[in-house]
Amino acid sequence: MTRTRSRRHISVFTAAGLTFLLFLSFLCFFAARWFVTVYGRIGFDSILFTLRSSLSGVQSDLVKSFLLRGALPTVVCTCLSCAILLMARKVPVRGWICIVTAVAVSLGLISYAAVDVELTDYVRHMLTRSQLYEDEYADPDQVEITFPEEKRNLVYIMLESMETTYLSKELGGASEVNLIPELYKLAGEGINFSHNDGVGGFHAASGASWTIGAIVAQTAGIPLKVPEGIEDWQNGYGKEGFFLPGAASIMDILDEAGYRTSFLCGSDANFGGRKTYYLTHGTDKVYDLYTARRDGIIPEDYFVWWGMEDLYLFEYAKQELSELSRQDEPFAFTMLTVDTHHIGGYQCFYCTDPYEETYQQSIACSSRQVLEFVRWLQQQPFYENTTVVITGDHLSMDNGYFERNVDSDYDRMVYNCILNAPVTTDNTKNREYCAVDLFPTTLAALGCTIEGDRLGLGVNLFSDTPTLSEQWGFDRFNQEMGKASEYYIRNFHNDPDA
Repeated sequence: MTRTRSRRHISVFTAAGLTFLLFLSFLCFFAARWFVTVYGRIGFDSILFTLRSSLSGVQSDLVKSFLLRGALPTVVCTCLSCAILLMARKVPVRGWICIVTAVAVSLGLISYAAVDVELTDYVRHMLTRSQLYEDEYADPDQVEITFPEEKRNLVYIMLESMETTYLSKELGGASEVNLIPELYKLAGEGINFSHNDGVGGFHAASGASWTIGAIVAQTAGIPLKVPEGIEDWQNGYGKEGFFLPGAASIMDILDEAGYRTSFLCGSDANFGGRKTYYLTHGTDKVYDLYTARRDGIIPEDYFVWWGMEDLYLFEYAKQELSELSRQDEPFAFTMLTVDTHHIGGYQCFYCTDPYEETYQQSIACSSRQVLEFVRWLQQQPFYENTTVVITGDHLSMDNGYFERNVDSDYDRMVYNCILNAPVTTDNTKNREYCAVDLFPTTLAALGCTIEGDRLGLGVNLFSDTPTLSEQWGFDRFNQEMGKASEYYIRNFHNDPDA
């Protein structure tokens, strides 16, 4: 009697343990499938960053999507597995068969998930140390940067998920029609550094494939890498008041040069650590959803999409730029749009195009609003002494849209355009570069002279100096940026003044 009860007791605990193992395995599998289906394969570093960051400000539709397509099938499959294990206790089947089968299924699910989200590539890179920074990093604190006698203002417009893919096929894009004719027009009016002979863009790089990673790459010339060996890193992305404290950014440089610097977004600026990154790197003021409510741009309880749509963002920018232009100091104003975020974008009342895909409507609407905003800028007294940089942050993560509308072998690039720069170059076509090169290029577009034409891992595209992507080939350079680096941890994640 005692032995029988003991065997049943052990069997119950074994079944419970296997059920828990299967639950974790199904969760990994369905979460990975959901992520890749929604975002595409954008690198495990972006997933790891998201998991270790606050979810404050995240779009509610994404949470609902995960619950429906990730959590729900996990619960259903776990319940079915539990029922099978319970039934197996009542039929003449050897216990070890259940154990081996459950473990094999779990290993298969976890292995599939690891490959699906590129965890295996991430681990391989983490186990391979790179000398990239020791050999190639140009420390902005050690490089002489000379500003013109009359310092120019900067308006930096970062467009969510804006690609040259949205151009028509005739113009080098991948769309049946040109979804962004206004942005195409602006690229023709200004300077567009292109990967081809027409209007093109730049590669999305490792550590810069999501918004805060792209912001860091474009402003500091380095990818955003999740560090290893730092116990409090989960709180380090803004929660404890620091964000890459050892890195030098363009905001730091402009602040030291006497600029008033600002950042504006239409969501909660805390999301992804953006607010801390800017405020701890030379930025005077951060505007977001909450300041827009306080400043009367939107009602106090207003919230759509990620916060407020871009039509209010541009109105807010006009108000604050008008105020900044009345100050004595030069200003650097950065703004980040959001309506073209996945999934499907946001459709405001300006979205009037009769496209079948709602995402196309958002893309076309964004293009029109940017042109209207630029035309407003050009009518302002301060525009004569203002450089405007317009760039996408990264490639779109609306994976479903691209599976439906774009050939899988099409080489997607991020949009860029520079207006009213005091410098020019004939070397704008057939370039190989990525987000890190925008760091020195933006300073050069303000009329700055940069010793050696290099900052961070980036190269001034106005110069004749080849980028690291051009010297090494983009794939090799991108692989090196994805590898672990002791230099990165020692010099960027640690505060040099601590």
